[in-house]
Amino acid sequence: MNPKLTFPENFLWGGAIAANQCEGAVLEDGKKFSCADAMPHGVFKEPVIPPPEFYLKQTAIDFYHRYKEDIALFAEMGFKVFRFSLSWSRIFPDGNELMPNEKGLEFYDKVLDELEKYGIEPLVTISHYEMPLNLATAYGGWSNRKLIDFYLHFAQTVFKRYQGRVKYWLTFNEINMILHAPFNGGGLLPQNGSEVTLNQKYQAAHHQLVASALATKLGHQIDPENKIGCMIAGSTIYPLTPDPEDAMAALWKDRSSLFFADVHCRGAYPAYIQRYFRENNISFEVTEEDKLALKNTVDFISISYYSSDCATAHPENADTTRGNIVFSVKNPCLKRSDWGYQIDPIGLRYILNQLYDRYQLPIFIVENGIGARDTLIPDGKGSYTVNDIYRIDFLRQHLLQVREAIADGVPVLGYTSWAPIDLVSQSECQLEKRYGYIYVDRNDKGEGTLNRYRKRSFYWYKKVISTNGASLDETPANEMEPNE
Repeated sequence: MNPKLTFPENFLWGGAIAANQCEGAVLEDGKKFSCADAMPHGVFKEPVIPPPEFYLKQTAIDFYHRYKEDIALFAEMGFKVFRFSLSWSRIFPDGNELMPNEKGLEFYDKVLDELEKYGIEPLVTISHYEMPLNLATAYGGWSNRKLIDFYLHFAQTVFKRYQGRVKYWLTFNEINMILHAPFNGGGLLPQNGSEVTLNQKYQAAHHQLVASALATKLGHQIDPENKIGCMIAGSTIYPLTPDPEDAMAALWKDRSSLFFADVHCRGAYPAYIQRYFRENNISFEVTEEDKLALKNTVDFISISYYSSDCATAHPENADTTRGNIVFSVKNPCLKRSDWGYQIDPIGLRYILNQLYDRYQLPIFIVENGIGARDTLIPDGKGSYTVNDIYRIDFLRQHLLQVREAIADGVPVLGYTSWAPIDLVSQSECQLEKRYGYIYVDRNDKGEGTLNRYRKRSFYWYKKVISTNGASLDETPANEMEPNE
């Protein structure tokens, strides 16, 4: 550890949430169901259409009504940036309307008002695992080319509405996850009882890539000051053994995600993915207009990073564990979280260097955190807290590696941890799996007051921000006590 290493003066510290995991109010003020509502049991279960009578995301943590309170807490921590997503089904309830739902737009006007009040920079995700359910059931989701136009109408609407108020935009959240969770990422439903095919997944992915590129062009035309980025689910891939076949397996596993960044950053399909398509009989429609559209490349890259993965040419002999939506090959050198995610801070430094070496573009870390079972305890001052020293340690170790990557020469724009406040997890649709600096009193049965309580990590992160990362050189045992 080198205490002389520092973060840039303009480094953007903050946190990230998603509309479908925190807002609630799923049918309020003109909003209709989204695909997220049809996944009441998480991304690993079959979609439920129509959604059931009760599920956690109906209310979630009620950010729709409590956003002022929550943003005030983020401001208390000293946030420089706040990443949130727009609910497509709140602004265009069916997805194919000509005119937007004004009440939906007004809600995000008010969110931006609060951020401006505290001088917090917004970072807005246009589509974050949330699209109108009607676009999945009536159109077949992103496998249908018509969704490009529906998405661009949505993007144009919000670019114009929030022009001058939002500078940083992300077109799609974790766009590469459509290959692993096709309904979650693209509204793709199995047809006639069969699985979604690779052809369908890549056709849908292609339509999203074209839509992303055209939205990037549109956002720059509407406001040249806009900075528009792509986002991939990042995971450093190691060969499980020194076997050269494992090294090649790692290369190809890496490319399955990096291909999405290659297209966003270089403007064309790379040769290696075209070979993969040929050898796996994958074919889908790509027009000459599409190829031209893809040349509209992004201003920066953003990633989520929760864990690393391994690859092997002999998966039948390997143990697996949980990862971010997908399952991972177990790395015998790493510990794991309560949910099986492999804890690898050095992997974050590795992938930051890898991406910058590959693209020479700035990088924004827009998700990083640990889901854990928290216990609410009295704080001795008439309220409650959580002694989440495990979260502090996880985040501290990762941020130290971010600092190393910056010293390596990687231009990291900022860090928005997932999530600054407890919310409904995407993969399992649980509240038991908590990420936040702020505890929300609600459980998986929907019971609780929804009251907010500052965890010990709240004060730790506040100090990290106020010192621009200098306090990371202190061990967690030296951190300030809750409510100090």
